[in-house]
Amino acid sequence: MILLADGGEYFFSMRPGNLTKDTQDAYLVTSHDISDMIVFISRYSLFAFEEEVRNGFITIEGGHRVGLSGQAVFHEGWMQTIRNISYLNIRISHEKKECARRLIPYLYREPGVKHSGIYNTLLVSPPGRGKTTLLRDLIRLLSDGSREHTGLKVSIVDERSEIAGCYRGVPQNDVGMRTDVLDGCPKSSGMMLLIRTMSPQVVAVDELGSKEDVDAVAYAVHSGCSILGSVHAADLDEVRQKPVLREFLDQEYFERYLVIGQKADGERCYRLYNAKQEPVC
Repeated sequence: MILLADGGEYFFSMRPGNLTKDTQDAYLVTSHDISDMIVFISRYSLFAFEEEVRNGFITIEGGHRVGLSGQAVFHEGWMQTIRNISYLNIRISHEKKECARRLIPYLYREPGVKHSGIYNTLLVSPPGRGKTTLLRDLIRLLSDGSREHTGLKVSIVDERSEIAGCYRGVPQNDVGMRTDVLDGCPKSSGMMLLIRTMSPQVVAVDELGSKEDVDAVAYAVHSGCSILGSVHAADLDEVRQKPVLREFLDQEYFERYLVIGQKADGERCYRLYNAKQEPVC
């Protein structure tokens, strides 16, 4: 049983309540431990989470997510479920409210104008830089508004329950008072559905990457909605090297690119570019 934290990798010790870096003293997980944990997280009814199991994870109360791995069962090319679950990846969800406060002014089209909308904005970051945490707080701040800006109607397509962390349809994270969430729906179809049904001013999505996602972004832009999204990439050069994502740059669907960097001491730093990929600040 391994614990991953900012301080590195630790093992649960054979001595209850202790952590160790010595593999000789590490607790070895048994099949009974796995079975008991699955029963616990599914509240004694794994069948009730059948759809989530098919997607490889279960979201539990608090917005925490448990990844599942074992024997995949396929039928006609589609994964039906996971049997003999032998591996669990428990990701602890946490919010960092106000982490995006200093970035918010750069997203509005007309700073200081209360009813100003936002630029179509794409967050660019490799895994582990806090991209989703930042996206969540941007959504909250845009939705709640402030003295300087009227709150905006935001619709989230939360395909993997990572932004709002919905549990039985209820967001476990604060995503703002004017925010609607479509949980567990593919991004491409979800964006189109929300635009037609919820009249959002901003559509927010995490981890764009497929051709269908690009088409949905184009549909949203031409429908008059602003887009707040993210992609996995170290910088704009890497975005350009990916054939599907390159279309974002070529078609200039996004007016702002926020690239998330990290200093040697772990502190985050940001670079903002315009649609022409020219530095803004």
